[in-house]
Amino acid sequence: MTSQERPGVRLTDGFARDFPDLGVQWKAAEAPTPRLLALNEPLAAELGIDPAYLRGDEGLGLLTGTHVPSGATPVAQAYAGHQFGGYSPRLGDGRALLMGELPDGRDLHLKGSGRTPFARGGDGLAAVGPMLREYLISEAMHALGVPTTRALAVVGTGAAVYREQPLPGAVLARVAASHLRVGTFQFARSTGDVELVRRLAEHAIARHYPQAADAKNPYLALFTGVLDAQASLVAQWMLLGFIHGVMNTDNTTISGETIDYGPCAFMEQFDPATVFSSIDTQGRYAYGNQPPILQWNLARFAETLIPLVDDDENAAVETLTASLGTFPTRYQEAWTEGMRTKLGLPAALGRPGGSGEAAGSGDEAGPEAAVSGDEAGSEAAEPLLEELSRLLTATRVDYTSFFRALIPAAAGDTSPVRGLVGELADGWLARWRALGPSVEVMETANPVYIPRNHLVEEALDAATAGDLGPFTELLVVVTDPYTERPGLERYASPAPPAASPHVTFCGT
Repeated sequence: MTSQERPGVRLTDGFARDFPDLGVQWKAAEAPTPRLLALNEPLAAELGIDPAYLRGDEGLGLLTGTHVPSGATPVAQAYAGHQFGGYSPRLGDGRALLMGELPDGRDLHLKGSGRTPFARGGDGLAAVGPMLREYLISEAMHALGVPTTRALAVVGTGAAVYREQPLPGAVLARVAASHLRVGTFQFARSTGDVELVRRLAEHAIARHYPQAADAKNPYLALFTGVLDAQASLVAQWMLLGFIHGVMNTDNTTISGETIDYGPCAFMEQFDPATVFSSIDTQGRYAYGNQPPILQWNLARFAETLIPLVDDDENAAVETLTASLGTFPTRYQEAWTEGMRTKLGLPAALGRPGGSGEAAGSGDEAGPEAAVSGDEAGSEAAEPLLEELSRLLTATRVDYTSFFRALIPAAAGDTSPVRGLVGELADGWLARWRALGPSVEVMETANPVYIPRNHLVEEALDAATAGDLGPFTELLVVVTDPYTERPGLERYASPAPPAASPHVTFCGT
């Protein structure tokens, strides 16, 4: 280690060393004139990395992959995946590199660092706009309390990236609990090497679910742990109106973190059929489809674990199927608890209708969730949530604004809600207020600011043209989403009525 390689940038190569069959050692493309566009100083401090180092030549080299610290072995990871329901046996990091593991066990990973053997004809590069988009939205998600990969930095490379027109190139450096995916297990299983799958499962257990190691069946416990984490994650997406847009199995993490922010967006007008992705022409990954799609992805994960769970294949399938069947109930419980908090209600509500049912998962939810607290309040709340679902659907109200407007309504001022949905909400508001909603609880669960789609595009267009001001301003707002501040009203407002329908792209 040189004197410049401070402790905070020490990297180890555990994954590269332990799983040579699941990656290819590779080198990042040169960045002709690297320029730091965004640096997450709080995250750098959390990781023990000196921001001044990252601003220097060697730090910029680390963030673009051209400087490799001693002990690191950058690899392009291999994985398979179901993309829009179709199986691709060999995907992998076509434009990304796992640089190595940081001292706290998290990965340092690059996107846009050049072609790899998995590039499949792509150039392996990324433009400034999509990389700043992932930075912005992943940090907003973190501020909203959602498990997510984190953005450490975006560095402009000085090279042009050719899409429909030449665009300035960039590399995103991100941090994650790991980059293990359902697709990683699918790739390992496709090799026919059961011991490789076993070693991968043991690695995932040690890294993410250490309690599973002591279970009677550790591999079943691993599956249950991932199922629980993903049920909680997708419930959080639904509660915020977040649409991932490309829920392929290679974008479903074993850790339960949100990963890859290409065609994602936040729903404004409430509609379970909302789709933003330009390539999701059938609406497979629409807002309302996200819970059942997540369960479908977990079924693919379960298939990879069959030989580990039981030597008897039929018994393994039966055991995993039973565990998979708990997903709707576990999702519904997580969604219910979250909606209870959004509505400021003090007791668990039982099985809801609400946004979760409008999202297409209610009929599949299975047994009712356990009810705690005042039984009468729970019984009153269940039809209240069902009515809320109908109200949101009928009015197509702005989802974030509606819940924020409920905060003054809880204290008696219903005019903000009536301004959004008129008199349609009057009866519902009276029944909800009778349950005694807490303003203080609601203020912690309903953001004022989300990354509004039109503001994101405005900021990225400006950044692509060389003006980082709008991006920086928007980042400040969305990383403190629960604090209402005067003068920032435009950041809390939906897109103007005349705005074109929002469309997102994968960024490749």
